[in-house]
Amino acid sequence: MLRKPSASVIFFHGSGDTGAGIMDWVRSLIGRDLDGSHIRYVYPTAPLQKYTPFGGEESTVWFDRKNVDIAADEDRESMSKSYDIARRLVQKQMNDGIPEHRIIVGGFSMGGALALHTGYHLNTNLAGVFAHSAFLNRKSVVYKSLQQETNANLPELCMFHGNDDNVVEFAWGKETFNNLTELGVSGSFTELPNTVHELQKSSLIDIEQWILQKLP
Repeated sequence: MLRKPSASVIFFHGSGDTGAGIMDWVRSLIGRDLDGSHIRYVYPTAPLQKYTPFGGEESTVWFDRKNVDIAADEDRESMSKSYDIARRLVQKQMNDGIPEHRIIVGGFSMGGALALHTGYHLNTNLAGVFAHSAFLNRKSVVYKSLQQETNANLPELCMFHGNDDNVVEFAWGKETFNNLTELGVSGSFTELPNTVHELQKSSLIDIEQWILQKLP
């Protein structure tokens, strides 16, 4: 008999990828699916929409950006559409009987940014947030939201970033982590040596172990 899931992990992919694509990437690195027979792993695919950093060409992205830079302003209108997607995904898990505190959101690159928005702006009752090779803009609404947050038990954060990242600067990820911890978020930030803008087997194994600890 199949065991009914008692927890969920929503894994958001990076710009231009798909849910199936990042699931295959995970499998290729660790040689299997992420562990946890009681956990439902969800790999959604972003809608096809115009993406300014790609010259306005259509791509599977969660939201638009003026450019990939920590100093850039967020496109609030585009972000609001991604919020609707994130809310629906979380609500779907809850409708299936999984409580908020048994749901983790995470992602790679742009997907990691959406996870940060989801766990620290949209719903601070989730079990945790992981972000790999990701950052928040300096004037992010997430920071403003946390300044007004009354929930003392914010989701735990697990971040990883390659120190040779050629797309999202390592310093941007570290600055994001420092800003979040100053606003009451607890968690860990792991520097990945000799790593560019990519997932690593070691970081995925660490994320997997962290998930299993958070969602026993």
